[in-house]
Amino acid sequence: MDFRRAHEIMNSPDTYEVFYKGKLVWIKGLNPDDNTAEVEILSDRTITRVPLDDLVEGDVLD
Repeated sequence: MDFRRAHEIMNSPDTYEVFYKGKLVWIKGLNPDDNTAEVEILSDRTITRVPLDDLVEGDVLD
């Protein structure tokens, strides 16, 4: 995922599925300097920093 799209998703009033290595995550913050995102892995509530390239967009949730 590129920085622009991650920023759009993070600031959207809509809810999007975003996956990191097959796990559903919530984007909590972005770092443009090293192209990473701080995400919360929803299955176990772990917060970690990951490369944006490893995030995959899923569906829009209503």
